[in-house]
Amino acid sequence: MSNSKEKLFSEFPAVSTEKWLEKITADLKGADFEKKLVWKTNEGFSVRPFYREEDINGLQTIASLPGEFPYVRGTKKKSNDWYVRQDIVVENVVEANRKALDILNKGVTSLGFRISREEVNKETIAVLLNGILPEYIELNFTTCNMQSVKLINLLVEYFKEKNYDLTKIQGSVNIDFVGIILKKGHIKEEWIQEMTAAIQAAAELRYFKVITVNAYLFNNAGSFITQELGYALAWGNELLSRLTEAGIDPAVAAKKIKFNFGIGANYFMEIAKFRAARWLWAEIVKAYNPTCHYDCPNEGANNECRCAGKMNIFAQTSTFNQTVFDAYVNLLRTQTEAMSASIAGVNSLLVSPFDETFQTPDDFSERIARNQQLLLKEECHFDKIVDASGGSYYIETLTNSIAQEAWKLFLATEEKSFYEAVKAGEIQKAVNASADKRFGAVAQRREILLGTNQYPNFTEKIGHAVHGTKVHEKEVCNCGSPVHPEPCTLNRKRLAEEFETLRLLTEKSGKEVKAFMLTIGNLAMRLARSQFSSNFLACAGYKVIDNLGFETVEQGVEAARKAGADIIVLCSSDDEYATFAPKAHRLIGDNEILIIAGAPVCMEELKAQGIMNYINVKSNVLETLKSLNAKLGIQ
Repeated sequence: MSNSKEKLFSEFPAVSTEKWLEKITADLKGADFEKKLVWKTNEGFSVRPFYREEDINGLQTIASLPGEFPYVRGTKKKSNDWYVRQDIVVENVVEANRKALDILNKGVTSLGFRISREEVNKETIAVLLNGILPEYIELNFTTCNMQSVKLINLLVEYFKEKNYDLTKIQGSVNIDFVGIILKKGHIKEEWIQEMTAAIQAAAELRYFKVITVNAYLFNNAGSFITQELGYALAWGNELLSRLTEAGIDPAVAAKKIKFNFGIGANYFMEIAKFRAARWLWAEIVKAYNPTCHYDCPNEGANNECRCAGKMNIFAQTSTFNQTVFDAYVNLLRTQTEAMSASIAGVNSLLVSPFDETFQTPDDFSERIARNQQLLLKEECHFDKIVDASGGSYYIETLTNSIAQEAWKLFLATEEKSFYEAVKAGEIQKAVNASADKRFGAVAQRREILLGTNQYPNFTEKIGHAVHGTKVHEKEVCNCGSPVHPEPCTLNRKRLAEEFETLRLLTEKSGKEVKAFMLTIGNLAMRLARSQFSSNFLACAGYKVIDNLGFETVEQGVEAARKAGADIIVLCSSDDEYATFAPKAHRLIGDNEILIIAGAPVCMEELKAQGIMNYINVKSNVLETLKSLNAKLGIQ
């Protein structure tokens, strides 16, 4: 077989990187290669248009096998299976149990219960877990931080009463004192005592995690990928450092930490993020010299516990890029996000229902969310191949690049201490600054939200929907913590919210704004510009009236007035605007709003004649539409 391979490939002469670059340069016809084809990422590195084997030679990411330290290729050896998770807000314990049993029969293998502090008692646990076999699924709980140790003790007591094998129980209790600062500015200084007590309470639950790094908070606030990863590593290291100082064995502490990541829309970079996360975390844990307490195939030469460096990852789809308008597009977003996480080898995965942005998810949307994961398993077989992306020149290079940038941020954060940086608001300000950049990119359509700032359906109405980020998470923890004198919290706006506010204003005004495309002159240019303009103006919910073309400006203006147009968009070529635009301006006057599609060379001359409205690829779509709404009296 190896000989036939060599013979096959010998018939195709090798092409060097230099030859490829020569061909690309020739095809660019003088255009700058760096400007045209090299992608400058938000993450601080550039991505080239092609990669070759020489680009991954010597990279650490290809030096190990799946299941082996430093786990860049995954913590699993035999398969890529993961837990399919669905969360339940416990408002009625009996109903929560009924729902849990129901969804366990529909493909869910991981349950997440959100319990109020008042419900943390023996009776609640007994009813909630009635009929559930914890040895065969994953159980996760979130409650008030100050009630978490009590909850762990109740769970251990319940499991023992039921004679369950404690070494087979997988799951977590989400104890997180940092997230409360990030979200609300609540600071509680004695948090390390609570975490130490939680680890001691869960000592018999070998595979149960009780300390959480909720890095998804950065993702949902609009952070860049390297920020989410860099800060997550600094957060985890802060926990390890504080716990070991408090007398907890490093191996024990590391094995009790769970990382909850978000999943963004950047498909390949998200795959690389999770691979880089495992790699870097393994190296951090190694520095603490954890000692093995069990027979371990990953035991190092000096009895160090390499299994302690296995990062346990729970991934959940992002809420930052979810939209109210054209909500079914959310299915596309969450599906590619789920693909990224599953290919990357996460331990458990939550796909958010497509409608959670504007309403409490119903049975239909929850079923679709479950099935999105089941399709990846049962039809795509993503659970069968460990590290399917391993060896890809692109993925391996991305993994290395993300790791380098995240490590730089980790080191810079560690100089001050992650916790102190959070208390000072520095982490929040950095993430919020990134979110502001992304809001700006969306406003200018440099970042696309399908159905919101690109290809919107202007006929859609959502008056029935609740606008803004609907908070489905039942607030289960305030801990009576004092609020920081100058609290700085993470951004909680979604990427689409400003566009949605704009459209809702149009909708609530009760006015049907009509934008008429006055297409004239050069066929190719008028069609291209009318399509661009229709897409642009529909983002505000305006009714767009497109046309094939008019012989004269007079005919176009007359047709626009018959249609009841509020806005008339002149669509033609740059050369023809010098003639058509002044004529349209005289005919329209102040009766309708005249817009010129494009940025013609004669723009300054036209402005001198009072023609002031232009839309083109450099326009800030959001600000332009806000300005038009104001002119139309829509506030």
